[in-house]
Order: sequence, then C-alpha cells, then structure tokens
Amino acid sequence: MRDLAKQTLTAIGVISGTSMDAIDVSIVESDGHETLRFGAGASYPYPAQTRRELQALIAEAERAVKEPLVELEAAVTEAHLDAVRRFMAEQALDPQSIDLVGLHGQTVYHRPEIRFTRQLIDGPAVARALGIPTVDRFRYADVAAGGEGAPFAPLYHRALAQGLEQPVMVLNLGGVGNVTYIDADEVIAFDTGPASAILDDFVLRRLGREYDAGGALAASGQVREDLVADFMANPFFERPAPKSLDRNDFHRRAKVVEALSDADGAATLAAFTVESVVAALRHVPKAPKRWLVTGGGRLNSHFMARLHERLGVPVEPVEAAGWAGDVIEAQTFGYLAIRSIKGLALSLPGTTGVPEPLTGGRLNLPS
Repeated sequence: MRDLAKQTLTAIGVISGTSMDAIDVSIVESDGHETLRFGAGASYPYPAQTRRELQALIAEAERAVKEPLVELEAAVTEAHLDAVRRFMAEQALDPQSIDLVGLHGQTVYHRPEIRFTRQLIDGPAVARALGIPTVDRFRYADVAAGGEGAPFAPLYHRALAQGLEQPVMVLNLGGVGNVTYIDADEVIAFDTGPASAILDDFVLRRLGREYDAGGALAASGQVREDLVADFMANPFFERPAPKSLDRNDFHRRAKVVEALSDADGAATLAAFTVESVVAALRHVPKAPKRWLVTGGGRLNSHFMARLHERLGVPVEPVEAAGWAGDVIEAQTFGYLAIRSIKGLALSLPGTTGVPEPLTGGRLNLPS
C-alpha cells in the first residue's frame, strides 16, 4: 500500500501536447514545493491511425463538445498506457517505487470563455491497468472557477528557476506559445499566440512534412510585413494577462498566406509567431534578463535567431539552465500530481486568472 501522505513523493508525468507528435513521459521527486530530483524522460509516437483521428477531430474541434468520442479516448488512453509501461521497462523502474502517475491527456478543445475544456484520457482505466494511483483532469477545476485553464506549467517553472538570475522568462514554443515570468515570488503567465502548430499545419498542407525542420523553409522566404501587422492587430495581443488560446484560434485568419509561395508563407507565419512573443513584454512589469525556451520550437534555429534579434537579451534553450527541454511538460504534470495530492495550488490569479490560488485534479485509485 502506497503512503500518499508522506512528505516526498515520486511521480511519473505524462502529456501529449497540442502538436500531437508524441506522448512525453518523465519522472520527478518532490515535496510539492521544491523539485528535489527529476530524472530521465522519453517520447513515444502515437500510433499513426490514432494521430490521424486526432488531427481529423482537431479540424472539426466542436465535435469534442457534442460527441462522447469513446473509441478515440480509448485509443489515446491505450497509447498513454503503452508509453508509461515502455518508459518504466526502459528505466527499470519498480512499480512500487512510483507513488503517482500524473496524466494530462490530449487536449482536443479548450474554450475557457464558455468554461469548457476537454482532455482525452481515462485516468481510472490507467490506474487499474498499472496498479498505481493516477491524477487527471488537472484543468477542469480552474476552468469551472472562471480561470483560463492554461498555462499550467508556471509553478513548476518557478520551482526550477530557484537560484537563477531574475526576472527570467520561460517561453514554451509548443503548438501554442506561452510564457512564465518569474521574479522571486511574482509569477505571471499567459499564452502569447501561435507557435509551432500554425507553421506545422501550413508545411503539412503544402509539402506533406510534419514540420519545418530547423526553420529552413521559413528562413529562405520573404516576410509579408503587411500580413504580420494585420495578424498582430488582433485584440488578443492587447488583452491583459492572464489569457489563453485554443490551438486553432488563429488558423482561419492566417489562411491568407495560402496565396503566397511555400517559403514566403512559412516566413510570414514564423514572423507572426516571433512578433506575438515580443508582444508578451507589454504584460510583464520588467524586461526579463534572460529567456529560456522549451517546447519543440527551441529546436527551430530560425525562431531562436529571430527572437534573440528582436528581444536583445540571451534567448537560450532550457538545457542551458540544466533543465530537460524534451520532457519538461511531462515533469510538470508529475509535479502537479504531487501538489494535487497535497492540496496545494495548481494555478494562481496571476497564471490563469482564477479568483484565488486553486488546487485541482482528480485522484483515481487502482481499486
């Protein structure tokens, strides 16, 4: 019998991000305040059919409100379960040494303005199959209380950033971009705008590639500055923090780039992402001394070079601070699972706009 009341817990965290490219798994040990240890991580691709079905759902995301999606959720759950089992086998982890599994699941629709968010995952089924308690539904309580329900990594970023020169900005360039501003106890977080998803989808439509490797296509094109200015006129960028986005919020507007060449379209969408990040400076009290970038976008050398150019301070992958960029989001949900069990806040007024510090998550026991 696991003692979930002990001071320090070990949790496996699992997430598939909005890019839907893979399921990330990692491990973290914490008392819910400090990150005492984080370990190895790995990524496991979705089965091709499951990913295709998810992509089709995202293209008609309103289905996530109306349909039960039983078969797709079962497929997503099975893929997550397989990923956790493979990770534990590869790391030679004794199941009895794991106190919790934190399951973010696959976000398929996020509309906080109607107090609705949906992540596909069957937490009770995973708990039964693994024989390990799981925590899921991390965002539900926040959205139900009027919060944005995102971003949810800021408190983990704060734990990791202890000892770094501050203020520091952590930028996640996943499917959607988001930032965490950290200056001692002050934490501000919000979504910045489109990141990898809008460019990935364009490249997939045009060239059949999953993404623009290294930003090479975008770097070869000419930016249509008038289109970027038009995109940046969206009222979202003036809205005060905290604020959040759905993966597809800018896709319809960005279809004007379809009239451009492959290279110019990619260059224009990449410039839009960069400018949306720069606009984040309007909503923090001081200019950060350093930006640490996580998410797949940190591997896009075009993004990184342009951000450094525009921000004028060091813009580095989070590995420069000793963090594990490939699996930091998975670690986040291991850490948040521990905080959930301890009744600690998962979100704050400054991170999601929730009225007061709020815990959340659903505990599922194996029996």
